[in-house]
Amino acid sequence: MTISILGCGWYGKALGRALAAKGFMVKGSATSADKLGALAYLGILPFEVRAEAGGLKAGPGFFDCDVLVISIPPRFRRGESADYLPKLGYIIDAIKQYGIKKAIYTSSTGVYGDTNREVDELSDPQPGTETGIILLGAEKLFEKETGFKTAILRFGGLIGEGRDPGRFFAGKTNIPNGRAPVNLIGLEDCVGITETVIEKDAFGHIFNACSPEHPQKAEFYRAAAAKAGLPPPQFIDELLDWKMVNSVNVPGTLRYQFTGSLVT
Repeated sequence: MTISILGCGWYGKALGRALAAKGFMVKGSATSADKLGALAYLGILPFEVRAEAGGLKAGPGFFDCDVLVISIPPRFRRGESADYLPKLGYIIDAIKQYGIKKAIYTSSTGVYGDTNREVDELSDPQPGTETGIILLGAEKLFEKETGFKTAILRFGGLIGEGRDPGRFFAGKTNIPNGRAPVNLIGLEDCVGITETVIEKDAFGHIFNACSPEHPQKAEFYRAAAAKAGLPPPQFIDELLDWKMVNSVNVPGTLRYQFTGSLVT
């Protein structure tokens, strides 16, 4: 099986390395030639892929695959919000042009608004931010396609190698909403859930890829800072708007077991 990963950032590189180690043929994209060597070092066949006016420009062979993983989050800080959905439209055009039958789109639990409730894949997301609205719109672009099946992975906040949560708030004070639950996922589980979707052919579903553990923000980040040997953050002891993201499809459809505990 050949898997192409469009967007080899923090998650894409780790996924590609893990899939290559399992014997899959893995192709990965970078937006500039100087990044290709790092992909090859990980066992990923590198391709330069860029979005240009009217479509995608990709090295020959990149879209010749059994599964396409799309991991290109919107870059709102760079003012790209208006370009994001059209860019995904180009990708969908390429999927159809090359006859790819299976795709994985990485979304975010940010599609759920902070509506003071527990949510899962059966809940109405009710996004409350521009990011959430655009990501939900992106999901719907893939869901409406009938010529291929897409698994949508709604990742929680990303932690793991290179993203030590102990550093997120270390030494800061008066941080609001200290009693709100966290919604996080480690890199190992990001990769593990993706691998399980591929191995179990679980396309056509939405998966809330988020740890089932939801300690309070203050509790979790103080412990993470202590573990990292950093100054503890100081949270305001309050509960403002919040959400708790659970999943019925990760344990049910995938039978996936998370690798470790968030509670340190």
